[in-house]
Amino acid sequence: MAKPIASPGLGSLRSGAITALSLAVQTGLAALVGVIVAHKFGRNASTDGFFEAYGVFVVLGLAATASRITVLPSLARARDEGRLASELAGYALAGALVVVPLVALSAVFAHPLASLLTGFGPQAARDTAAATLPWMIFAAACQLLAGFAASALAAIDNYGIAAAGFAVGSVSGLALIVVLVDGHGIQAVAWGMALNGAVALGVPVAGLARRARHERMPRSAARPARGGPHLRLGELAIGCAFPLAMQIVYVICLPLASHEGVGAATSFSYAYLIGSAVVAVTASSLGLVTSVTLSRANIGPEGVSRHIVASSWIAFLAIGAVAGIFSSAGGRIAGDVLGSAYSAHVGDTLGQLVVVLAPWMALSVGYSVAYPVLFAASYGVRLRLLSLAAVGLVVVHLGVALALRAAFGLNGLGVALAITTALALVVILAGLHAASQTARGLLVAAAVVAGLTLVAFGPVELVLGPFLAAGVGLVLYVALLGLVRPAGLGRSLTYLRTL
Repeated sequence: MAKPIASPGLGSLRSGAITALSLAVQTGLAALVGVIVAHKFGRNASTDGFFEAYGVFVVLGLAATASRITVLPSLARARDEGRLASELAGYALAGALVVVPLVALSAVFAHPLASLLTGFGPQAARDTAAATLPWMIFAAACQLLAGFAASALAAIDNYGIAAAGFAVGSVSGLALIVVLVDGHGIQAVAWGMALNGAVALGVPVAGLARRARHERMPRSAARPARGGPHLRLGELAIGCAFPLAMQIVYVICLPLASHEGVGAATSFSYAYLIGSAVVAVTASSLGLVTSVTLSRANIGPEGVSRHIVASSWIAFLAIGAVAGIFSSAGGRIAGDVLGSAYSAHVGDTLGQLVVVLAPWMALSVGYSVAYPVLFAASYGVRLRLLSLAAVGLVVVHLGVALALRAAFGLNGLGVALAITTALALVVILAGLHAASQTARGLLVAAAVVAGLTLVAFGPVELVLGPFLAAGVGLVLYVALLGLVRPAGLGRSLTYLRTL
């Protein structure tokens, strides 16, 4: 019989709330940066170039999150065995061997890389991408190393310091952008991102150093002791293969979106970032904070299925609300928040894109919760084989995206993302030997939420104006949720409180 899940630190709901709050602050401030970019620079070739470079940051940022998930179980076990500092030093050295050359190469080859990212588009797009790309890669490098430090803190059941570091970094970066953007243009946004990453790294490192001094840890304890850097690099490469593939499919969509006209890549990026924010604040936070707990528990396929379904319910509810609101008033929201460049048809297109991305969001929730379990499950999971499957997904996505973009434009790219993410989720669930039971649970949850969303928002959209329909629909959505009280949601909350 499986051991009961227990953690000596904060409960998963409270830890998840801390991490989710930090992510919400980061996401909110990132959204504010997006608003600044929209109002200051509009929607043109330069913003396309900026967001195409930003796509690389998103890829590397997700690799940082994946690395954090990958190392968490190892660091948790190392902490129990009294060798946490040594294990952390080994991962930090391996990470530095990757990110330092990457930052240097991005500076030397900025212009050729920018040409590739923009699909050899307008010169303004290429120039902007070349100017911002090195700073963004530096920011992502800091985020990667900060993730290792945050994982070490999580191994000692401390989520607050890292959360504070990421939040303070976001505030500092935004402040720098506000001060410099008028004088230095969109380049200032990349500088703010770099400062954000540096602060996010500095705070958890300082927290770890303070704890080491408090415990009078000898310097020799921080020497990498288990194998060489190549072993950890191999471990990180396997751990990051799937998340990298899932972000590469987004980067593939950007030059394809640019073929829909100037500004199309910018609109697609905004819609994607809105969806990513919902997934990050809800599902990704729980996936992170439960990794340590699950690594200490002896869970089998049935427990894995229960964990994934229970952890997805709350995120599904958030997706339903976002889809309903953007279906009712997406065009008006885009125009009012992002400025006149996103009014009328452009705003309507962006709002529609968010709704089209709702299935991708739901599938990404399942993926975000399931992926960390690969490293925490108590039975053998063939990670090397799964990493090879990730390469296949990128190839499949290229063909699907090309075909659907040609047929349906930007909406086709949104559908392509959903198809690829669905395939990724199926592969992961099969690797966990929990495909059928988990898929049934996720489909039931998605169907219930979709039904509530349609009933709450559908009728009012036909008779009320955009903002009024969105407001009334949201009230009805919450009321229906309280009236129906889905059994799956109740089981989800009970499970998370117990966890």
